[in-house]
Amino acid sequence: MTEPEPQESRDPAEAVTQATRSLQGLSTELTARVPQLLEAVRSVGTGLELHATLDRICKTAAELADARYAAIGVVDEEGEGLSDFVTYGADEGAAQRIGHPPGGRHGLLGALIHGPAPLRLTDLTSDPRFTGLPPGHPPMRSFLGVPIRVQGEIFGNLYLTEKRNGADFNDEDLHMVRVLATEAGIAIGNARLYEAARQRERWIDGSVAVTTALLSGGDADDALAVVAEQARKLAEAAAGIVLLPADEGGLEIVAVASDRPATSLGIVLPPESPVVARLLAGEAVFVTDAATDPRLLTRMTGRFGPSMLLPLRSGGRVLGALATPRARGARPFSEAERTLAAQFASQAALALMMAEAQRDRERLAVYEDRDRIARDLHDLVIQRLFATGMMLESAQRRSVVPAVQEGVGKAVDELDVTIQEIRTAIFALQQGPAEVPSGLRTRVLREINMAAVPLGFSPGHRFRGPVDSVVGELTAKNLIAALREALSNAFRHAEAARIDVVVDATVALDDGSDGVRLTVADDGVGMSVGGRRSGLRNLARRAEALGGSSYSGPGIGEDGRGTTVFWEAPL
Repeated sequence: MTEPEPQESRDPAEAVTQATRSLQGLSTELTARVPQLLEAVRSVGTGLELHATLDRICKTAAELADARYAAIGVVDEEGEGLSDFVTYGADEGAAQRIGHPPGGRHGLLGALIHGPAPLRLTDLTSDPRFTGLPPGHPPMRSFLGVPIRVQGEIFGNLYLTEKRNGADFNDEDLHMVRVLATEAGIAIGNARLYEAARQRERWIDGSVAVTTALLSGGDADDALAVVAEQARKLAEAAAGIVLLPADEGGLEIVAVASDRPATSLGIVLPPESPVVARLLAGEAVFVTDAATDPRLLTRMTGRFGPSMLLPLRSGGRVLGALATPRARGARPFSEAERTLAAQFASQAALALMMAEAQRDRERLAVYEDRDRIARDLHDLVIQRLFATGMMLESAQRRSVVPAVQEGVGKAVDELDVTIQEIRTAIFALQQGPAEVPSGLRTRVLREINMAAVPLGFSPGHRFRGPVDSVVGELTAKNLIAALREALSNAFRHAEAARIDVVVDATVALDDGSDGVRLTVADDGVGMSVGGRRSGLRNLARRAEALGGSSYSGPGIGEDGRGTTVFWEAPL
């Protein structure tokens, strides 16, 4: 689809000359005001930022017609009311007393929307269409309204009220403002094109950031948080929410970006919800008020209003959904914003699929490596240990010194124990994740056993309390991710010879609630001054999203050498 080219603003002198020729026969006052009109047209045509352009048009029109107040009502996409209302002349106090801007569906403003033609009134309060002014509104009598057209379509209306010195708006005012409105339409059209181009550029940059985060090989949950944050920022929403299919059906909230603490993580929108059904079918859902919409069986929090719920769909497969709710009372999403958001969701879904394929390849490489290590341990290490044990037993039989026989016998026993431990490690390496029970204790042990291979030793571990029965699945899932991050940091940076892992499900958090605390302590080199803290920040974000916290302290080496990481969250 090709876009309309920006309209070139006509030469101000030419515009005024044409208007003046068409107005021959009017009073000489109009001719005297031509230089003022020329300056007004020049002023309107400067700048490309849309809202600044509207402010400038209001100010210029008021000065041109000698009016005390001016406003521009921007007609909404349905053509039934006003989506924006820009004013000039009223101070901040008056705006606060008035409260919400007019909706434009009734009264004089509504009449101008449905019948866009110039309207001049000596006393607007005597017009039968007048419905009154809100409390705190300054008094108004004389009125002049002129439609503004952009590329042949009605953009809105320019309103002027209260001509100074108690006079009425005359024919010269009407014709001057109509010329200004024509130039204003061109300026607004160019500003809208510029704003649309900037908006598309922002969404494209956001898509690039999401793709980079998802394909960087980092933690999947952190990448989903990037998707949520970018969507929130680009849609100018109160929150960005990523939902993925839940095990029991429906959609589970797995990532939230918001100025407020994320308390909705883990909430599942049930499969019987018509919104969920439409999203899983690949259809977008647009909600006027998320707090009261009857289609949402599980309501969003009461502070949300206009919302977009978009399927994360790529290649005919729906991976989840993306929600961008705005605050209640905020402006609804425009058609352009809906289109850009849908394109962003499709790009994010494609990046999710590519990241998933990349993680599958990495997992396959890990499994192949584990299988190779298991074979090497079995075929080489165990065989050599077994041969060494046979040699020692032979030497024991030939020796006549009792102390030597006893020492060799102990060495043979140690070799037997070592062979059994290696066989246990081989079995663990060959186990697939689907064969491992899903209890938290078992998952912690699995992470420890997996970390033992690159570390060269097995970290110690202790459990306190009934961790399998009291720790909820959402907290357990994040605890495992935090443990994996902490063990990875210890392996890559700590140069530790000892690591202790403690999972304590009996702690009381600062707010008095029951919680679980993960402690990972090492005797390594500790954290360098000014070193990277991204790993610790990841741990903190996970805990804070659940209402917990994460911090670090001295390690378990001599004189506090090393680092201890604490991660805790509500049960």
